[in-house]
Amino acid sequence: MQAIKPVTKPTKQRKMIYQAPDHIRYKLFAAPLSPELKASRGVKTLPVRSGDTVRVMRGDHKGFEGKITRVDRRKYRIHIEGLTRERVDGTTIFFPIHPSKVMITNLNLDDKWRKKILERKKEARKKVEEVAEKPPKEIVKVKEEAVEEKPPEKKPKRRKKKVTKKPTVEKAKEKAEKERKPKAKKAKAKRKTVQKTEGGT
Repeated sequence: MQAIKPVTKPTKQRKMIYQAPDHIRYKLFAAPLSPELKASRGVKTLPVRSGDTVRVMRGDHKGFEGKITRVDRRKYRIHIEGLTRERVDGTTIFFPIHPSKVMITNLNLDDKWRKKILERKKEARKKVEEVAEKPPKEIVKVKEEAVEEKPPEKKPKRRKKKVTKKPTVEKAKEKAEKERKPKAKKAKAKRKTVQKTEGGT
């Protein structure tokens, strides 16, 4: 039996992205770190910020490297220093790029909160790697010990239902006959009273 997967409608996914609050939009700006940063920081991805140097990995401007000057959370785009295009009227504007199409080559660590985020992510990744390195037998033993420690739960006693015996077919017929007899007597009594009244008149 295959597990039934939940249906994800494209319309609902787009709506979620367009109507997402700011704290969720921040997470959607995550970009991968360069191999050198991954090795030194022990983190795979981080949300981009202004001041980070990034390299474009997709599209016509592939290979371009520069600092992020602006992060547009409303349109989910970033502007890179030096990456511009000319309009028809001759003015130059920044070429907007989606954060998933870039790779972070240098981090801006002016913010102390970002340093804490990096430390927390590094610790979390270490824990995951430690669990992955453990052989499966040890993990099973740990699970068994946890199960043994728990006291057995007492199940509430269920009350037995009183079984009412169903009347047999013969008994049902007898009851029906008893019910019919008084009705017949009443009908006879009525006839007699009618005859007497007729005779009396």
